[in-house]
Amino acid sequence: MANREWEQSMMIIETENLKKLYRTEEVETTALDGVNIKINEGEFVSIMGPSGCGKSTLMHLLGLIDNPSGGVYKFQGEDVAGYSERQRAPLRKANIGFVFQSFNLIDELTVFENVELPMIYNKTPASERKPRVEAVLEKMNMAHRMNHFPLQLSGGQQQRVAVARAIVNNPNLILADEPTGNLDSEHGEEVMKILVHLNEEGTTIIMVTHSEENAAYGARVIRLLDGRIVAENSPEKEYA
Repeated sequence: MANREWEQSMMIIETENLKKLYRTEEVETTALDGVNIKINEGEFVSIMGPSGCGKSTLMHLLGLIDNPSGGVYKFQGEDVAGYSERQRAPLRKANIGFVFQSFNLIDELTVFENVELPMIYNKTPASERKPRVEAVLEKMNMAHRMNHFPLQLSGGQQQRVAVARAIVNNPNLILADEPTGNLDSEHGEEVMKILVHLNEEGTTIIMVTHSEENAAYGARVIRLLDGRIVAENSPEKEYA
């Protein structure tokens, strides 16, 4: 019993028979069909599959952006499947950081202001924001660019700023959706090594990717097809 309780306490995500249906007046589409996932704190999990297999839908559900149509979703032991947006929002803000393929930086804001934004949403006092933004930009080797605007940066630099924004609130979980999709191989590798470093520091990482090479940075690969998990394995490690 003690081992079972320990396992439960370490689990950050657990889904049972998770489903997502999209309905119009004439068509019903099944995006996810009975997905069962268990992810422990501190894991690095890669999710792979062809376009349209349900990867993005799964990320939206795990990230508390959307609700499932059926099944159970436990986040840190709390069943959140039926939560309203009002209930999901504080959980999402306090616990989850997002990294997107398209960076999603605001062009009109400086690097500093982009990274500061999640703390403003989280109502962090102004006196705490400046040192935390400076510290996280230093960690990403972007402190010298804090007064620049996104369009003055390379793609790799923009993604490092996006990662800084994702971790500034010290989230338990980072969801990365094709984080190297718009980068060349050199900058893509830089971003992957940053994610590995964050994982080594204890942050749980869930990453959607089309790249077998990037998937190998994770300790586990979950493969989706037609809204279902069809395989789960440990990849060969190819990075230094």
